[in-house]
Amino acid sequence: MSRNRRNFLKTVGSISLIGGCKSAEDAPEAFFKDPKPFVQHGTANLESKLENQESFLTPVEEFFVRNNDVSLDIPVDDYRLTVEGTAIETPLTLSYEDLRSMPSRTVFAYLECGGNQRAFFGSLLGKVATGTQWKRGAVGMAEWTGVPLIEVLQAAGIQESAEAVQLIGMDQGAPEGGFRRPLPVSKAMDPDTLLVLRMNGVPLPKDHGAPVRALVPGWVGSSSVKWLGRIEVSDTQIWSRNNTTSYVLIGEDYPPEGQARGQVANKQSLKSTLALPWPAVLRNGVHRIYGYAYGPDGPIAQVRWSDDGGSTWTDAKLLEPRMRYGWTRFELDWNATPGQHTIITSAVDSLGTEQPETIPHNEKGYLFNMRLPHPIQVVS
Repeated sequence: MSRNRRNFLKTVGSISLIGGCKSAEDAPEAFFKDPKPFVQHGTANLESKLENQESFLTPVEEFFVRNNDVSLDIPVDDYRLTVEGTAIETPLTLSYEDLRSMPSRTVFAYLECGGNQRAFFGSLLGKVATGTQWKRGAVGMAEWTGVPLIEVLQAAGIQESAEAVQLIGMDQGAPEGGFRRPLPVSKAMDPDTLLVLRMNGVPLPKDHGAPVRALVPGWVGSSSVKWLGRIEVSDTQIWSRNNTTSYVLIGEDYPPEGQARGQVANKQSLKSTLALPWPAVLRNGVHRIYGYAYGPDGPIAQVRWSDDGGSTWTDAKLLEPRMRYGWTRFELDWNATPGQHTIITSAVDSLGTEQPETIPHNEKGYLFNMRLPHPIQVVS
C-alpha cells in the first residue's frame, strides 16, 4: 500500500526510533495496513468487521488496531528492551536477537480492547459511556509466538519481594510518554504471558507492536503493551494513570480499590456475538449463521440462542478448535421470515458462568458483556 509518511527521529533512553509524525501540510496515515476494510474511529483506531471473518484465526490485515499514537516503525537492529527496578537483582538490556535466542512458546489467544462493545451502553442501556464508541469489532484471534516473560524476569534475577511488573511502550505520543500498564507478579510470571515476536506465523507487524509486544491472555488489551521498550519490577504496588483513572470501572456499583477511582479492569469478560453486520439484512428462508464466543475462563462450554426475546432457547453448535484462551466459533440454523427480528446469544464458559441479561453502567464503558439482541431485517 502506498503511503505518504514522513519519518522522524524519536529518542527513548539511548535508542533512536523511526516512526511517523503529522505534517501541517499533509498529515500521514496513522497505520501501515490498509484501513479501508475497517470502521475507523478517530485517527488511531480500526474496528474489524466480524461479518468478514471466515476462519478461526483473524488475518493480520483484518485484525483490529487500538493505538494511543501513530503506529511506530522501529528497526529491529536498533531495538533494545530494558529490565530494571527495585525488585531486580541484575538489570538487563536485551536486543531483539537476545530475545530470539531465548526459549519460545506459542499461545493461541483472542485479544480484545477493554472498551469493546462500549457503544451499547448508550444504544441498549440508554446511558452513554465516554471513550471510543466501539461496537463488536475491537477483538481478534491470533497465534502468538515469543518469549515467556518469566524467562526474562528470571534472567534479570527477580526477587521474592517483587509485587508488580510494569510494561512500558515506546509510543511517546501516548499518555505518560509511553503507554504503560502494571501487572501483578502472579500474572507476569504466568508462562502464557509472552513477549511476542511473531503473529500468525510471521514477524510481528508494525501496527501490532513490532518488533516486540506483550501478550497477557485473558486480560484487557491494554495489558498487552505494544512497542515494548522497558520493564520495571517493583517491590511495592505500582499505580499509574492506566490503573487509577483509565481502565477502571467507575460507578456506584464499583467501590474504589487502592489508589484507583473504582475497580481496576484487568480480567476480560464473557461475550458472544453473531458474525453479521449490525443491523443485518437477510432474505427469507433458512440461513446458517455463524458467531464467536469467548471469555477469560475458557474454553466455551455452551452457546444458547433465542429469536423470541429470551422466552425459549436453543443450543448452537460449537465448532472446533476449542482452546483455553481461544474464541469458539458457533453456528445455528435459523428460518427467517419477513419482518423485523432479533437474535440473542448467550455464552457459558468452562466454570459454568453465563453472560448476564444486563450489567451496571460504568463511566468509561469497560467490559460490556450483556447478551446482545442482534437486529435483523428479513426481506422477501
